[in-house]
Amino acid sequence: PKTNVDAHRPKELAPSVVHSCEHGKSMAEASRTSEARRDAVFARWVIFSPARSRRPTDLKSHGPANPSPGPDDGAPKPSCPFCLGRESECAPEIFRVPPPDASPPWRIRVIENLFPALRREAAPPAPEDEEPVGAGECAVRGFGFHDVVIETPHHEVRLWDLDAEGVRDVLLAYARRVQQLAEHPAVKYVQVFKNQGASAGASMAHSHSQMLGTPFVPPSVTSRLNCMKEVFERSGKCSLCVVPSKDILVSETHNFSAFVPFAASYPFEIWIVPRQHSSYFHETDQDKV
Repeated sequence: PKTNVDAHRPKELAPSVVHSCEHGKSMAEASRTSEARRDAVFARWVIFSPARSRRPTDLKSHGPANPSPGPDDGAPKPSCPFCLGRESECAPEIFRVPPPDASPPWRIRVIENLFPALRREAAPPAPEDEEPVGAGECAVRGFGFHDVVIETPHHEVRLWDLDAEGVRDVLLAYARRVQQLAEHPAVKYVQVFKNQGASAGASMAHSHSQMLGTPFVPPSVTSRLNCMKEVFERSGKCSLCVVPSKDILVSETHNFSAFVPFAASYPFEIWIVPRQHSSYFHETDQDKV
């Protein structure tokens, strides 16, 4: 099922699990490689990646929460590799919109992350491996995909500055990349996320978002799926297809509803849900955006 911009693949989670006590690696050696660890208390997965500490930043931790440039400082940052004309300074490109043979310059680029949390060149989990039932602490190899979606070629433009067509193209770029990742047999879950501003963890001011393709499904996603299954088995209704009451409805279009969830977990939380029942985000096309 699709929640926000999550994409959950309907297959059993079967990563190559190695108990931490049987790793055969010292802590010093483990600290140099990317690894996904699950603890025995919350059963949550946490990615440990030393490469992330080496990423460059033009947003300092003491900087403003909103790094958007003002009218007098909108010039492209000299060191920004995401700007138009600096493509050679980025990690390898996966695809661009429009494609390279088109005459207009690119509007969106999807590239590999130069400082990935998970590594695509790492050996993927063996399909015959299964997670031990009742296992406590465990760790899996740091295999996965970590991509960057550069939402605009212009340094001073933010996602909310784009017109409806521009935002649509960003969403379709997400869907296209999710579809590509879903075809990899070891990818069980794809997460699209955006950190806006230094306080949210962004390191680059140029408008961008990120995507992670992981060999495991986060417990919170499994919990949501199981809860929705229980509701459907009892009532025959999809939890997200139920029309929200007008007092929590924020906005509505032909294809989407935006509303405040009944049990919001933080201020200003809003869900954007397709009005037509759809199980996968990557099934989104131009007619559904």
